Amino acid sequence: MISIVTPTYNRAYSLPRLYKSLLKNKKTHSDFEWVIIDDGSTDNTKELIDKWIDEGKVIIRYYKQKNSGKMAALNFVMKNTKGNIIVELDSDDYLKDKALKIIANSFEEIENDPKLYGVLFRKEFNNKAIDEKNVFPFDREVSKMFDLYMKKGFDKDAAVVFKGDIRRKFKHKLERNEKFITEARMYNEMDKLYDGLLCINEPIMVCEYLQDGYSKNINNVFKNNPYGYRCYFKESLEMDLTNLPFKKRLYFVKHYILFSYLTSTTKYKCIKEVYGFFNKILTTILVIPGYYKSKKRFF
Repeated sequence: MISIVTPTYNRAYSLPRLYKSLLKNKKTHSDFEWVIIDDGSTDNTKELIDKWIDEGKVIIRYYKQKNSGKMAALNFVMKNTKGNIIVELDSDDYLKDKALKIIANSFEEIENDPKLYGVLFRKEFNNKAIDEKNVFPFDREVSKMFDLYMKKGFDKDAAVVFKGDIRRKFKHKLERNEKFITEARMYNEMDKLYDGLLCINEPIMVCEYLQDGYSKNINNVFKNNPYGYRCYFKESLEMDLTNLPFKKRLYFVKHYILFSYLTSTTKYKCIKEVYGFFNKILTTILVIPGYYKSKKRFF
């Protein structure tokens, strides 16, 4: 069974498109459930989903929590999934035709390999043509997420499809009651324990970045969740950085400094806590101008 997990908040206006895509997919693959976690919506989300449950066309399980953010919502609901395959499908995404059949077939290739935690597919954006940067540098090869994005040059969102038993072992780590952290923090943890994912150059979902989404409001996301992001960039500098391009290392160091500033970490502690001799040197060189630029950017 495939568990499609959708966190949502005040997205009654976009959920019907997702629901329609599930109905289309049911024609070619019917063994799935739609698990919805409502993060405290105040619109008519519940009434809409109750209507779909009553229709009985799709197995839907609906949960609601007090507004705590997308990651807390996923942490809460993941234990309630039943599938051996888990797809996280945001409320502003929808599936392409036959996507669930493609997913199910792909898992036949990896289900007996304990070193892989899932399959990675491409996303389309607003149904526009895929540019060359949104194509994996290889097809049907295994890669860690960290390596794909940081060492191999891929720089677009992708659709991660997990083995259910592995995904349920992990949570998004949130710091000090913050509401958001990049998914990459959890991916880094998975990469340390597994060989990675099978990458397949085929799009299975379409993504639209809405005006009320995280991607459109990234500066506010950074400012409101600095402790988690500081941990993420600090932990990223502890990953295997072999063959990491210098500009990527610089990216990690600069952002580690930015979030050290936003968390009121002293310059001395910022340097002391960074991992690795070369990283310490870069941090020492950049910490003063970095703190100055951070102050200018956010205050």
